[in-house]
Amino acid sequence: MDLDDLRTFVEVADAGGVSAAARRLGLAKSIVSRRLLRIEAELGTQLLARSTRGAALTEAGATFREHAARACNEIEMAEDTILSAGELRGRLRVAVPLSSGPMHFAPVIAEMARLHPKLQIDASYSDRFVDLIAEGFDCAIRVGNLRDSNLMAKRVGQIYGTLVASPDYIATHGAPEAPDDLMNHQALVGAETWRFMDGDKVLTVQPQGRFKADNGPALARAAAEGLGIAWLPDCVTCDYLASGALVPVMPRYPLPIGGVFVVRPPSPHPARKVRILSELLAASLEAHERR
Repeated sequence: MDLDDLRTFVEVADAGGVSAAARRLGLAKSIVSRRLLRIEAELGTQLLARSTRGAALTEAGATFREHAARACNEIEMAEDTILSAGELRGRLRVAVPLSSGPMHFAPVIAEMARLHPKLQIDASYSDRFVDLIAEGFDCAIRVGNLRDSNLMAKRVGQIYGTLVASPDYIATHGAPEAPDDLMNHQALVGAETWRFMDGDKVLTVQPQGRFKADNGPALARAAAEGLGIAWLPDCVTCDYLASGALVPVMPRYPLPIGGVFVVRPPSPHPARKVRILSELLAASLEAHERR
């Protein structure tokens, strides 16, 4: 079975249709369709149920997609091993957090594209917790505390945070002096649990408030409007703090330092494209911390 046909089928399965896959691959739709028909003819079964709205995997297609994706990944790793000093090729699908990604990680991903012009990069920016295996991602950049999972993780840097509020909010409601005081304040809730350091001890608070969002910039904007207190990474609040629109709150209890990780599906060795992205991120974050 032809490797390009396998890769095309996986792309169509992940993209949800021939047109979307053709755009990602930079191919004509007719070529993509011919490759799909060739695989189905070889297997003697229908892998995709096609409609005007796209293509959905049949039961056989869902099973075959998992095997095909693994086969493609194994061959890519073999190519990486043999051509370890060569130029990166193929495609890199990476999930990036929306809150911190555009400022911290987008320049690194753009630099990787510049250094490797034959590599196709598909970066998906979202604060949604994506399923790397089910959604066909090569890796994801994640910030903070990692959930327990079977994914492989490499720490590439660290990120700092601050508890913040607007001067107007502080003037009206006062400033909390200790974590327990937060129960008397409006919290702008992103994470379900806020953690603070008291020396070597970690203090935990369950924030309460009427404004919730799963996006850091949205929470920072709400804090600047005087709606409450927010627990946010510095990359989100730095411009607000510099302008005075937000001020630090409760500095005696700093936020724990968070990690920046590249996570990937489990396998003995990372693909070379994932390894190089990890190296570029680590160098960028180290340079940023020195400034």
